[in-house]
Amino acid sequence: MTELVKDLSDDIIDERLSSILQTQKKQFVHSAYVSASLREDRIDRLIDVLVRYESEICDALMADYGYRSKDQSRFAEVVTSYKPMKIARRRLKSWMAPERRKTGFPFNVSGARAHIHYQPLGVVGIISPWNFPVNLTLTPLAGVLAAGNSAMIKPSELTPATAEILSEMMSDCFDPSEVAVVTGGPDVGRAFSAQDFDHLVYTGGEAVAKNIMKVAADKLVPLTLELGGKSPVILGEGADLDLAANRILFGKTFNAGQICLAPDYVFVPESQLKNFLQTMKAKATESFPSDKGFTDYVSIINDRHAQRIKSYVTDAVEEGVEVLELGPWPDGTEQSRNIVPVTIIINPSDNALASKEEIFGPLLVVRTYNGIDDVIRHINTNAKPLALYYFGRKGVECQRVLDETSSGGVTVNDVIMHYTMDDLPFGGVGMSGMGAYHGFDGFKQFSHARSVYEQSRFDIGAALRPPYGDAFQKMTKILMRLS
Repeated sequence: MTELVKDLSDDIIDERLSSILQTQKKQFVHSAYVSASLREDRIDRLIDVLVRYESEICDALMADYGYRSKDQSRFAEVVTSYKPMKIARRRLKSWMAPERRKTGFPFNVSGARAHIHYQPLGVVGIISPWNFPVNLTLTPLAGVLAAGNSAMIKPSELTPATAEILSEMMSDCFDPSEVAVVTGGPDVGRAFSAQDFDHLVYTGGEAVAKNIMKVAADKLVPLTLELGGKSPVILGEGADLDLAANRILFGKTFNAGQICLAPDYVFVPESQLKNFLQTMKAKATESFPSDKGFTDYVSIINDRHAQRIKSYVTDAVEEGVEVLELGPWPDGTEQSRNIVPVTIIINPSDNALASKEEIFGPLLVVRTYNGIDDVIRHINTNAKPLALYYFGRKGVECQRVLDETSSGGVTVNDVIMHYTMDDLPFGGVGMSGMGAYHGFDGFKQFSHARSVYEQSRFDIGAALRPPYGDAFQKMTKILMRLS
């Protein structure tokens, strides 16, 4: 286990991080090639350790959150991490195969060949967040290892028990020259982001991402940033309110809305507002019956974030906005201290905190509308979100939303689910992030696409070399005509 404790000086922290990094980089000094068999073995070890540590992962998350449904933890952290690893293992050799490209006339007819060879970048740093600390470490790690890289991981200090388990897991199945975990607070995080990685992945908030970009720029470290934003939901033409309410509620209650992809606000046709609210209330009662309390729910990660979310509700009430609580409710026990019920805030002003800030909790803003033009205009005048959700028929209106708005990804007639499609790249755009991973796109993100051109033995390029004459003029005319 690799651990950095709080009382070390910045110089010593940097020295230890640099030492781990240099140990990993030495692997690539003599050869950048990493065999398919070694990559497969590393992924197999990762799969094995995830399965073996399932119970410890769920227990650690319960300890870190105060209360987190073990069923949600198992699904969110184990099941959804297992799948991308298995896909990477199964498809690895086909991903590694050289990708053939066209050479163009006249070289194509003379036997020349062009390929893309995907090479490891080297050492990839992963800074993972607290909301899904295992999944958002292991999912990018699957792509990093499939691409033949080594990895250094910095888990969030807000989930210390889970960070400890991650450290034990990686120590259990990897040599530190392959994968190393470093733990610690913001001082370690700052030193970590300043290392000379070959690539750095950060999942988290916008403010920290800006600082990481500034530091990374000094060493030209390429970045993948997975951030967030206020992801909208549109109830459009022909939307099934019962289906929409069920799925929106799931997106808002899973991990108590502490998801970068959680629906942040919903556009509801004004004529459908009453029906939508009644349906949401009914679905909440079904999902969280009174006899089960908050058994299937999740606490807010800590007191500070719980108070932040509650302040948005207080702000809305003081503004005179209608607020509707759907449950589940805390029962007064210490275990339920940071349970915040799902709460709908109806038509707040643009200056309300719930309108301006990314909620990252179980609050849902509902806005009524009368025409899709107003919805599109509202979305486009704000920062590009990580996700956009549309409920309705796949007709002209749906196509307008797809064509005339921009977001990291889209799910139609559901929320969040595009993240679970491993053949789709996952990533943001604009303020919601840069770069993408998952599946083959993750393999490519963490690889160098090396161009390789094999020239023909026939010297058909002779006409393009001086001294220039008639053959040169004819060849240039042919090339322009056939381009």
